[in-house]
Amino acid sequence: MQAVHVPGLTKMTKTPSEAHSSLRVRLATTADLASLIPLINSAYAIETFLEGTRTDQDRLTAMMQKGNVLVAEDSSGQILACVYTEVRGSRGYLGQLAVDPAHHGARLGRFVVEAAEDHLRRQSCEAVDITVLSMRTELPPIYRRFGYIETGVEEFHPTQPLKAGVDCHCIVMSKQL
Repeated sequence: MQAVHVPGLTKMTKTPSEAHSSLRVRLATTADLASLIPLINSAYAIETFLEGTRTDQDRLTAMMQKGNVLVAEDSSGQILACVYTEVRGSRGYLGQLAVDPAHHGARLGRFVVEAAEDHLRRQSCEAVDITVLSMRTELPPIYRRFGYIETGVEEFHPTQPLKAGVDCHCIVMSKQL
């Protein structure tokens, strides 16, 4: 077990990779944009059903004005993962979870989701919602392991066009905090 310092709490976590002796979670700032954009785009490169990249400076800046992006960084300050959070009344929203592909399998996704849930709890959220694209069939089972359940579907409003012939919708998953 190791101590991981998160604003507002200290969390004990098992880290399978000895290479990460300590991780810190903090709110991203505009100074982080240059690191976040390639991280997010590399994490979402698997989404070949969309034209273009997942994010750019304008889209990420707009998100950061509406909500918060939490980043997990190692002791050298390298950002390894991030997640978007937004308060929507008594509910929170998580989106755009991204883990540096070089660090997949190190439980960083779970770690960042738990930090985001804690962040939303401190903002008086009672539950949290996520949306998963229907084309990403591998994701609902992962989020189920994090305690999320499917609660509905929504129309997908992509920020970049879908490739011809692709049909995609959002699966809404929720969790009580």
